[in-house]
Amino acid sequence: MRIAMLAPPWIPVPAPGYGGTEEVIRLLCRGLVARDHEVTLFAPPSSSSTATVRTVLEDAHPDEIERARWEVDHVARVFAAIDRERHGPDAFDIVHDHCGFTALAMADRLSTPLVHTLHGPFDEDALGFYREHAHKGTIVAISHAQLDDAPAALHDAAVVHNPLDFDEWELSTAPGEHVLWIGRMSPVKGPHRAIQAAREAGVALVLAGPVQPGQEEFFAREVEPAIDGDRVRYVGELGGADKVKAYGEARALLMPIRWAEPFGLVMTEAMACGTPVIAFAEGAAPEVVTDGVTGWIVDDEHEMATALGRLDEIDRAACREHARRAFGLQAALDGYEDVYVHAAASAGRPRRFGRLPASRVGSRRPPHARPAAPGR
Repeated sequence: MRIAMLAPPWIPVPAPGYGGTEEVIRLLCRGLVARDHEVTLFAPPSSSSTATVRTVLEDAHPDEIERARWEVDHVARVFAAIDRERHGPDAFDIVHDHCGFTALAMADRLSTPLVHTLHGPFDEDALGFYREHAHKGTIVAISHAQLDDAPAALHDAAVVHNPLDFDEWELSTAPGEHVLWIGRMSPVKGPHRAIQAAREAGVALVLAGPVQPGQEEFFAREVEPAIDGDRVRYVGELGGADKVKAYGEARALLMPIRWAEPFGLVMTEAMACGTPVIAFAEGAAPEVVTDGVTGWIVDDEHEMATALGRLDEIDRAACREHARRAFGLQAALDGYEDVYVHAAASAGRPRRFGRLPASRVGSRRPPHARPAAPGR
């Protein structure tokens, strides 16, 4: 297929540091090209990929994330390029959109079928948006938990978990004595709760991640006073080999989130190094973490501290292998290929790319009870 991969306009692909959506796009482009698809990545300047990269804006805008001006400008220029080529030999079969809202809202103005991946949670504003515009594209959720919060019209949407190339991550069987928290310095991500849990358990904590615009006050009030360079260390934003090393050196990754996390790529990144994850039972965390195998699901800081005393029960090699089978790149590529065929067929295009396995697209997980967390 000829696929137009539409990245958000703010951060280059691959991201120089923090950038979960950009990492997903990087892997999908590389994997789809390896499967002989023709992929064009529309992304900010300085992006690179095995796909053909096309930029339509003059600059990236990492300090203006979610500013509508840049998203609208980016999407409008990409749509114009796609329309100009729709009758020629280089016409695209599918547009795969990873932007926030603009592309889906305007997808009915585009003759090429559009697949829209949901990268964020459903708050009240998002619910209203998707009730109005979801019918304009083929929607893909990144977890069943995310889809559970979606409008009823989306409950039969496909679920494709975010991918990870486990070959890029090294198993570590000799971690240090500290634990790790990594993410944006946001209250919902819980760096202050990680500090409390680590302190109760008597273990050292390393904090990593950016302080983005608007997060400075929270960081100064709730996080910075606890940083002493010993029991609590802050190492800033990590990328590349530094991030792999940070995961591998940690005994566990702490995820004390208080929001509907749609997926949580940092959890699978940690597991790829054999590092177990201790997470609050929010959003997709119970879907990603398997109790006693890849970590523990807990309810609060006290249970998190208790679980830290049980890390020796986790086999780090088994943790990595279990996560690889569930969240490896090949599974995501299979899922998206099925979605593309479904989208093309739904738009009246011939099924010239293979058959759609109904067992994968639109599938739902059976309801299940969450296992008891340690200490209960």
